[in-house]
Amino acid sequence: MLEEISNRIRENLEVKDRIREEGLKISREIVRECRTASFALHGEDFEKAGNSIEAAGKALKKLKARFEGHADIYHAGFVEHAQQEYSEVTVLYSLLKDEGKTQNLPSPDELGVEYAAYLNGLGDVVGELRRHILDLIRGESFEKAEVFLGIMENIHAVLMDFDYPDAITGGLRRKTDVSRSLIEKTRGDVVNSIQQKKLELAMKSLESRL
Repeated sequence: MLEEISNRIRENLEVKDRIREEGLKISREIVRECRTASFALHGEDFEKAGNSIEAAGKALKKLKARFEGHADIYHAGFVEHAQQEYSEVTVLYSLLKDEGKTQNLPSPDELGVEYAAYLNGLGDVVGELRRHILDLIRGESFEKAEVFLGIMENIHAVLMDFDYPDAITGGLRRKTDVSRSLIEKTRGDVVNSIQQKKLELAMKSLESRL
C-alpha cells in the first residue's frame, strides 16, 4: 500500500516538474519578446514592437493554459515575472504610439494578467518613460517631455493608492518608491533643460541686438 501511494505521488510530481520546465521555457520566451519590443519602441520601430508584443501575448496564453490545474507552480514567481514584462511593454507601446494619450491603455483583464503583475508592470513603465523623456530632451521636444513627465506622475499617484502588504502586491511598494525617485530626477532634468534653452535664446537675442 505504501509503495502504491509513493508511486502515485512520484507520478504527480514528475508531471509537475515537466510542466514547470516547459513553463520556464515559455516564460523566458515571453521576456525575450518583451525586451525586443522595448528596444524597438525606443527606436520608434512600432511595427517590430507590435510583432514582438503579439508573439509574447500568444506565448502568455499558452503558458496560462499549460498551468491549468497546477496553481502551486503557476504562482511560483516566474509566471508573474513574465506577466509584469508583458504588462510593462504593452502599456509603453500604447503610450508611445498614441504620443502620450492614455484613453486606450490596455487593462489587466484585456491582457489576461494578474492585477499585482499589472501594477508592478506599471511601476516599470516609469523607468522606461524616463528614458523616453531623456531622448525627447536631447531632441529639444520639451513640450512632449512635460506630457510624459505628467504621465509618470499619474502612474505614481495610482500606485500610491495600493498600500497593501507585499504578499498581496508582489513587492509593489519598492517599485513605487523607485518611481518617486525617478520622477524627481526626471523633473529636474526637464526643468533644467527648459531653463538652459531659454538662456540660450536670451543670449542669442542679446547678441543680435549688440
